[in-house]
Amino acid sequence: MVKELTKENIDLIKKGCCIIDFTATWCGPCRAFAPVYEALAQEMPHVVFFKVDVDEQQELAAAHSVRSIPTLKIVKDGHVLETLVGVQHKDDLKEKIEKHCR
Repeated sequence: MVKELTKENIDLIKKGCCIIDFTATWCGPCRAFAPVYEALAQEMPHVVFFKVDVDEQQELAAAHSVRSIPTLKIVKDGHVLETLVGVQHKDDLKEKIEKHCR
C-alpha cells in the first residue's frame, strides 16, 4: 500500500527504510509509472512506499530539490541514500531498493 506523504507527517521517513515518489496527476510518465510503484509496494512489505503530489506539497518538493517528475528518493532513517529521476524499470528499481533496505 502506498501512503500519502505531506509536510505534516514527514517524520514518518525518520525511522526505517522508505521510498518517496514525487509525482503529479497531470504527469503522463508519472501515471505510466504508478502501477509499477504500487506493485513493488505490495512485493516489498519491509519498505514503506510514499507518494508526494508536488502540486499539493510544493514546500516538501522544494525541500527535497525536486526539479523533474517523477523523482524517487530512497530514504533510510531520515537520510536520502539515492535519488532517481524519471521512470524506472521495475527490476532495476527493486534491485536499488534492496541494496539500501535489506
